[in-house]
Formats: sequence, C-alpha cells, structure tokens
Amino acid sequence: MTVIDPDAQAAWVPAAERSTDREDDFAGYAEYADDDYADDADDEMPLSTRLSIADTLTLGNATCGFMAVYFTTTGVLIPHLTGSEDGGMARHSAATAVVLMLMAAVFDLFDGLVARKLRSSAMGAELDNLSDLISFGLAPAYFVAVWGMVANDAHQRISVVAAVVVLLAVVLRLARFSCVPMRNGMFQGMPGPFGALTVISIVLLELPFLPTALGILGVAWLMVSRVEYPKPRGRLAVAMLCWIALSMGLLASWAFDAPGGELLLQTGCALQVVLGAVIPLFATARRVNAFRDNRREARAAAQG
Repeated sequence: MTVIDPDAQAAWVPAAERSTDREDDFAGYAEYADDDYADDADDEMPLSTRLSIADTLTLGNATCGFMAVYFTTTGVLIPHLTGSEDGGMARHSAATAVVLMLMAAVFDLFDGLVARKLRSSAMGAELDNLSDLISFGLAPAYFVAVWGMVANDAHQRISVVAAVVVLLAVVLRLARFSCVPMRNGMFQGMPGPFGALTVISIVLLELPFLPTALGILGVAWLMVSRVEYPKPRGRLAVAMLCWIALSMGLLASWAFDAPGGELLLQTGCALQVVLGAVIPLFATARRVNAFRDNRREARAAAQG
C-alpha cells in the first residue's frame, strides 16, 4: 500500500501545467536578468575578452610568424617545386621571412615591457605562448624543413626530423615556462626568440649538411635544457634591439646583392651562433663557481 503525504502531493502537477509554470518562470527570470543583471554582464564579460595594448603587440608577433611561413612558401618552396625559381626572388623571400621573425622578436620584447608598465588582460599569458609557438616554433621549423627540400646537399627526411625536434623543443619549453616558476631575472633554457634566430643563422651560414643539422639539434637541446639565460631588460633589452636592427640591415644588404652583403650576413650569423654557444658556457662556469663558493662557506662554518 502506498501512502502519499498530502503536503508532497500538492507539489505534483500535470505535465501541461508544469510546462506552463516553467515557461512563466523562465520569462520572469529572463525579465529579472535583463533588468538587474544587464549592468553586471556589461561589466564582467568584456574584461575577459577586451584586448590591452600588450595583447595587440602579441597579436603582431603572431602575424609576423604567419607571414614568415607565407613568404617561405610562396617565395622559396613553390618556385622550387614548380621549377620557376629565380635566385634573386628566393633570396628576397628568404630575407623577408627572416626579417619578419626578427620583427616578431621585437613585438615579443615590447609586449612584456608594455604589460609591466601598463596592464595586461587575463588572456595575456595564453596569447603570448600561442604567438611564440607560431613565430619561434612553427616558422623556424618550417624554414628548416624547406631548407631540406631546396638545398643541394640536404637530406629531406633528416631535415624534417630536425624541424620537428625544433618545434617540439619550443612546445616543451613554453609548457615548462607556464608550469615551473623561474628565478627572477632569468630564463631556464634558451629563450624562444633567441633559439629561433640561432636556428635560422645556422641555416643561412650554408655549412655542409651534417654540421648544420647537428647545430640545429644542439639549439633545440639548449631550449629544453636547464641552462639559465638572462631576461632582456634594461641595457640588455636595448642591446637586443640594436642587434635586431643590425641583423635586418645585414639581411637587406644580402637580399639586394650589396657589395660584401653575403660576407656581412655570414659574419652576423656566425656571431649569433657564437653567442648561442658562449652564453651557456658562462652560465655553467657561474654555477660551478657558485657551487665551489658554497662548499667553501660550508667548510668554513663547520671548522669555525
């Protein structure tokens, strides 16, 4: 026998009535939301979607990375595949692609400076990582893959493997940067812009295939290593801007066949590679010296 509570029975209504009640309640809720929550929606929703000045610079970074891929494809790869390549056009397109990567590095430098001076939106960190992945992961990796297809002594499959390693190194580095707290003023692993420019410099040096491939893999390893690199702030940021401007000038002189342009470009690329190799040595020497100093202090404290 089923016993029904009179109070509970009152809560049961036919389906048609229940549907009508829900429509009435929904209409009343909608009217209530329109009247009382309109201001809150206007205040809250734009905060998560409104772009700051720093975010606009970050989007400029992503745009430069995509355009670098575009010029590498249309000016270098497609003419090679169709047999209509012109040495001058390929050189101009390659130089344009590298200049765009340099411009992406400038945007990446300034968006951090602007975010610290003004404000950054809630999307700032995510936008920065995604833009860096395009400009300093996809663009240089694609440049390496295309180099493996157009260079005379290159091995296409090995160059594709090297390109994938560069891309994965940038992905892992960005993921670690988002999850692992870094020491103030230092990066752990070669920064993405510096690594991308070093990879491109190794390719533009036009060394034999094996040293070039090993150099690219070495840069990829440095990006995921624990070697510390200083963040570009203050004088270091100014020096980086000057170096980027000089690199653009060298690329322009090389693209337009200026007298000594190729020698100047190779000199600049060699300096970039040397910097990429020397900074880890200085960082390692500094850590070794710090370890020795700590041991000496520990021994002195134990003896005292």
